[in-house]
Amino acid sequence: MNGLSALIVVAVLLGTVWLGTGIAGQELLFGVVIPYAAIAVFLLGLVYRILCWARAPVPFKITTSCGQHQSLPWIKANKLESPPDAKWTVGRMALEILFFRSLFRNTKAELAPGQRLIHQSDRLLWLGALAFHWSFLIIFLRHLRFFLEPVPVFVQGLERVDELFQVAVPTLFLTDVVIVAALLYLLGRRFFNPLVRYISLASDYLALYLVLAVALSGILMRYFTRVDLLAVKQLALGLVTLRPAVPEGIGLAFYVHVFFVSVLFAYFPFSKLMHMGGVFLSPTRNMPNDNRKRRHVNPINPEVEVHTYAQWEEEFKDKLEGAGIPLDRG
Repeated sequence: MNGLSALIVVAVLLGTVWLGTGIAGQELLFGVVIPYAAIAVFLLGLVYRILCWARAPVPFKITTSCGQHQSLPWIKANKLESPPDAKWTVGRMALEILFFRSLFRNTKAELAPGQRLIHQSDRLLWLGALAFHWSFLIIFLRHLRFFLEPVPVFVQGLERVDELFQVAVPTLFLTDVVIVAALLYLLGRRFFNPLVRYISLASDYLALYLVLAVALSGILMRYFTRVDLLAVKQLALGLVTLRPAVPEGIGLAFYVHVFFVSVLFAYFPFSKLMHMGGVFLSPTRNMPNDNRKRRHVNPINPEVEVHTYAQWEEEFKDKLEGAGIPLDRG
């Protein structure tokens, strides 16, 4: 039911852009106004969420580790699994962000025949997530050719690598195939795995549907419908330079693609997609495991006025001496 409701939302969005540009002719609204509004919502929402997380106190040292902590010199420490300082913490974070190291070691629990609980690795999930994220990143970087003039060398290099296996005209980008396959796998996992389906919310489906709609509309625009790329680049450069102008004859497929991209950007700060920024601020990952070396002070503890033993002794010194009780001060 959650998957169906999210699909209905995407269908309504598709109908909105079709009516707005295909019938009402509101190209300026869907080509300029909505993208600007989406970027504004994205940036403001992103900054707001990051600032909220950055201001959140960390009462305890809660570094997640699964390796030997650095202690005595003759005990071999695992500095990546239990980073003793900032340098190793950065290395651990890099492996987590670039290669999803914790997901690689993820395990799933299943009931075997005879009601026997077994645990086994779930490397297919890791591979699907890795393929999706890297494909999305490469596609995003490839699109910089529409917003920059001249096109940077690294963008041209990415395109050459991406079209390495040229099998059609126009050139079939490898990431276009990989991202759709990865998204279908992640969606199928939510539909057909009863455990995952039980915990899946409508927002989980909606995020996948929106990204899939962006990918499919881009593929449709590149391989199946004719779109004036010069006009597209003219519009993109106009948006970047704050001199927007909507050229004639771009085509409905382009506005569908831009509208879904805009919705995805506006939805991003309010969804689980914000894990992209949250992973950098996760105290379980970004803190070194130096509990024995450095004291972690709770930032939310109130200031407590203490009355030390030396102060107490000074206060009752005469009475203690009169009672014959020896003083620490001598």
